[in-house]
Amino acid sequence: MKIYDHLYIDGKWLKPSGTGTIDVIDSGTEEVMGRIPEGLAADAEAAVEAAKLAFDGWAATPASVRADYLAKIAANLKARTDELAASICGEVGMPLKLARAIQVGSPVYNWNAYAKLAREFEFEARVGNSLVVREPVGVVAAITPWNYPLNQITLKVAPALAAGCTVVLKPSEVAPLNAFMLAEAIHEAGLPAGVFNLVSGYGPVVGEMIASHPFVDMVSFTGSTRAGKRVAELAAASVKRVALELGGKSASVVLDDADFATAVKSTVGACYLNSGQTCSAHTRLLVPESRYEDVRELAKAAAEAYTVGDPRHDGTRLGPLASSAQLQRVRDYIERGVAEGAELVTGGAQIPDGLTKGYFVKPTVFGRVHPKSTIGQEEIFGPVLSILTYGDEEEAIRIANDTPYGLGGAVWAGSDERAVAVARRIRTGQIDINGGAWNMEAPFGGFKQSGYGRENGVYGLEEYLEYKSMQFKVAK
Repeated sequence: MKIYDHLYIDGKWLKPSGTGTIDVIDSGTEEVMGRIPEGLAADAEAAVEAAKLAFDGWAATPASVRADYLAKIAANLKARTDELAASICGEVGMPLKLARAIQVGSPVYNWNAYAKLAREFEFEARVGNSLVVREPVGVVAAITPWNYPLNQITLKVAPALAAGCTVVLKPSEVAPLNAFMLAEAIHEAGLPAGVFNLVSGYGPVVGEMIASHPFVDMVSFTGSTRAGKRVAELAAASVKRVALELGGKSASVVLDDADFATAVKSTVGACYLNSGQTCSAHTRLLVPESRYEDVRELAKAAAEAYTVGDPRHDGTRLGPLASSAQLQRVRDYIERGVAEGAELVTGGAQIPDGLTKGYFVKPTVFGRVHPKSTIGQEEIFGPVLSILTYGDEEEAIRIANDTPYGLGGAVWAGSDERAVAVARRIRTGQIDINGGAWNMEAPFGGFKQSGYGRENGVYGLEEYLEYKSMQFKVAK
């Protein structure tokens, strides 16, 4: 069991102001796998003050030097790949092999990518008689989720540091151990005191303190839309910059000339990745009414091919959900889908066969889902796919756009040209065309209640920069 009893503030491991602790539960066994401090408002205050005092020095540090620190952090994380993957596998439930590649491989890649960007980015340019410079926004409060914990931390902290900002991180209490390992990696890299600070605890205490603190210049939050609204409300009082990456109800639109076998199998995969605990998961499969029976059988076969079990076992394709609360939420949605008249194609709310411990749920597919039903509108955050049918292309686009969200999605068609024509009309931040692969350099973020701001690549770096223009007198 991994026990952390100190917070990382001002370059030191400090005892928290209170005595409370938070148990970290293994999602596959329901046993305690770690323990962290329950930080309080006083701890958050100390962290913000440290970040404020460190800001001027870090902002004045040459970008190339900041890049060197980021590269060291990447190397330190890579050296701990096995330990990090095992921890996140337990915290979140993603199968171990995938956790190594996605939950650890992606953060290592992104720390290195922001080191490279810090060296290459043009922080100033001449525009007529002006010098336009890009300066760090200031002290950043980063509030991060549990589903891709280390990568979501990385996509905030790495670009913020590259930009010259200082950071106070409040990780999710559900999956926080990896954040403490990151703090160790940062400390080993020799980052100046106060540039990065870690305060664990609960959102209503630590999160609300840093989101509303007058010394904090920007809040970057990833999580539920409900919590994101609260963060924006708190930040508005002092007119902070806010970046929000929130919920999704992404549609995978399969047009009548698409390769249905590939489209359906890929959509099930995009829905079930990380046990469906992905904000941009393709959870709505939109297909022509005339092809419903074919699609139903294809989706059923694809879902039933997912082996549910211990995420540490090589043969497991679908691990547990991250917490008992998440398990209850997903079961409630499955029961709601049945009650509202959707066709339960496979799966259901019962515990999967042969499992007695862990937060497991069956891979589930609903058919004949009404676009306005609860499971057709609300984010479930579990391995639950809804099949909806449409009459023509116009109706498909209308249904795809008819939720409060706009984060991810896909279009499948006989040609990329036709798919792109439809994709242009879907109001969402990212769309895969005929199975297009994830691109870590492309901007990621949402429309509507999926939030605002972008992460990944240069777009993520620019979130943490302000413009300043200095005008020079023109010689006559």
